[in-house]
Amino acid sequence: MTQQKTSITRRSFLKSSALAGGGLMISFTWLSAFSPADTKNAPDVNENWMEINGYIKITPDNIIKILNPNPEFGQNVMTSLPMIVAEELEADWQKVVVEMGPHDSVKLGPQFTGGSNSVRMYWKPLREAGAAARHVLMEAAAQTWGVPVEEVTTKAGMLYHERSGKSGTYGSFASKAAAIPIPKEVKLKEVKNFNVVRSSRKNVEGLKIVSGKPLFGLDYQQPGMLIAMIEHPPAFGMKLKSFDAAEALKLPGIKDVFSQKLYEDGFEQGGFDTRSFNDLLVVVGNTTWEVMKARKKLKVQWEPAGDTKDTMGGRGGKREVLVPGELESTDAQLRKMQEYAAKPAQQLRKDGDPETAFKNAAQVIERTYNAPFLAHNCLEPMNFFAHVTDEKALLVGPLQAPGWTEPTLSKVLNLPADKIEIRMTRMGGGFGRRAYGHYLTEAALISKKVKAPVKLVYTREDDMTYGIYRPMYTATYRAALDANKNLIAFHVKGGGIPEHAIHANRFPAGAVDNYLAEGWQIPSNITIGAFRAPRSNFNAAAEQSFLDELAEAMGKDPIDFRLDLLKRAKENPVGKNNEYDADRYAQVLKLVQEKSGWNKAENKKYSRGVAAYFCHNSYAAHVVDMVMRDGQPYVERVVSAIDCGIVINPDAATNMVQGAVVDGIGNALYGALTHKNGAAEQTNFYNYRMIRMHEAPQKIDVHFVQSDTDPTGLGEPPFPPVFGAVANALYQVAGKRFYQQPFSLQLNSLGVL
Repeated sequence: MTQQKTSITRRSFLKSSALAGGGLMISFTWLSAFSPADTKNAPDVNENWMEINGYIKITPDNIIKILNPNPEFGQNVMTSLPMIVAEELEADWQKVVVEMGPHDSVKLGPQFTGGSNSVRMYWKPLREAGAAARHVLMEAAAQTWGVPVEEVTTKAGMLYHERSGKSGTYGSFASKAAAIPIPKEVKLKEVKNFNVVRSSRKNVEGLKIVSGKPLFGLDYQQPGMLIAMIEHPPAFGMKLKSFDAAEALKLPGIKDVFSQKLYEDGFEQGGFDTRSFNDLLVVVGNTTWEVMKARKKLKVQWEPAGDTKDTMGGRGGKREVLVPGELESTDAQLRKMQEYAAKPAQQLRKDGDPETAFKNAAQVIERTYNAPFLAHNCLEPMNFFAHVTDEKALLVGPLQAPGWTEPTLSKVLNLPADKIEIRMTRMGGGFGRRAYGHYLTEAALISKKVKAPVKLVYTREDDMTYGIYRPMYTATYRAALDANKNLIAFHVKGGGIPEHAIHANRFPAGAVDNYLAEGWQIPSNITIGAFRAPRSNFNAAAEQSFLDELAEAMGKDPIDFRLDLLKRAKENPVGKNNEYDADRYAQVLKLVQEKSGWNKAENKKYSRGVAAYFCHNSYAAHVVDMVMRDGQPYVERVVSAIDCGIVINPDAATNMVQGAVVDGIGNALYGALTHKNGAAEQTNFYNYRMIRMHEAPQKIDVHFVQSDTDPTGLGEPPFPPVFGAVANALYQVAGKRFYQQPFSLQLNSLGVL
């Protein structure tokens, strides 16, 4: 057993036990269980948000209710997080009931779903909570039976004393256990003794999902609820000048049309208050259809927004940000990126003397990679319910990070935080898009204005043209080889609109004597935000494509070449800030090499591409097997190897990797959002190409490195290397390297698609 110090105070224990209504409720603070490493990759959060309480409630009839603190958008935290509690509690999983917790920054802390941090951050605190509950139940049984607590055992929600033959359910001892103090330390189970964690469990909401129960924000209803929609400018860089709503107001069911500012002038925005348009033109009515028809009757005049200044707080401290007012077009953006790429950039890391190494090189290989803006395209468009009065506010809907939005709501509505209730529904997709709560704030302001409960709904066109995209990126990679084709220097210089994607301390940093990483960025009024594995999704694509081309130039097998570099990084690393573990990185490459039959004769029928990447504290590698089908390249099979530490729920983890693979293939081949004079040229799925069901691989084999290491990220790490693996397989099919995403553009030019 591992001794784990608890962070449960006697006062909080008694208080929360009293709330249990005769049962046992364990309240535990998460603060002491977090270490700096746990949150270094999470967004900066207010210190108070780290006071996180979760709850275990046991009823007299032995039903265990576990409150899930984190929002759910398909990554299965509604199942995996309670499994961690149930493991240490020795609960009968069949008698566990899971509920989504409300937003409560005191009891439940960050409640942030993103950054692949859910399981990683909550692993130790949730284990502590389960172990603490089990301890007080054992004490209660020992006192009742008059036996030493060391002689009491537990299994599947039951307590036993073998010598006397006595036994009882957790529920029968719950009330007595509520009066027993929490110990300063609890014993955590050895990993080898796990029986809930590491075993596959069905999604606790699976039946509700397939039977169409109202789980999502769009499902939420309330008596007297109105529907609201926003008419936003047709282009970035424009704003509302005037409008005539006379015709719209004549239509049946329409209650009001008005303009509304999202943030007043001088408003200090938080780190995740990203918004595209500040002047809202709102239509409110009885039904979605009526509001949609009324919107078409509006007569609106728009005008150039001009350069504006935003006051930003949160991450990086308070600062003024200049937002350019130009109407941007993709062609002009590409030209500007080329201009910036030729200028000096910010040095992010430098090892050795790369300038001299390149000057003396026998051969220099240089390649540039580009990628467009990407839309998140969550299956469920943005929506939120709000009922705001002068005294309080109720908000219900899909949101990744309620704690980031609550302070903004409090300021905008002029209400204290304890008068704002946020209930989180299941999300129909998130991918980073729902970390930005502007649509929640919009709904709240609309409700306050019309003095009624309102659901704000975005159409697909609204969602796709409103911004918060994956940024537009470029990167130039250079490698210097000596006369014997040894790699002597490596240089990456990347930029983007409005940020670059370079992770300077990741592989192959640490594996090359002379190394240089640089970055630059171009301001834009096109709003961007986190997109599954932010920055990594492009960085991995470009880097892994370049490493393949470099291996070919050096006459090496692409997997062996990577393993050689990792061996150097392990045995004689360069620099001190290398983020990755070379051993773990090499393990996933060796595993995918083995499981894919990389060099076996029976696989020669495939055009094969490999890629591997480290991000969110995990390691992922893929081998993509491509064939020509009906004259088009088709990914028939993918073999994946993942090291994310202990796998909580193997079936669910496999599903997550498979989803990332399909998502990656689709975005690599087809994903692109372009602009002309500030307007998005793709507005719905008829012209924003996504992968079709028949284009998904026939088989995706997922293999996990068997590990006793604490869990790390999984939702995002498998996604980035898919891009590179697809690019490398396409080279084998087409005999040509691919540098421009989406790859379908180059395939079209080759006459393949």
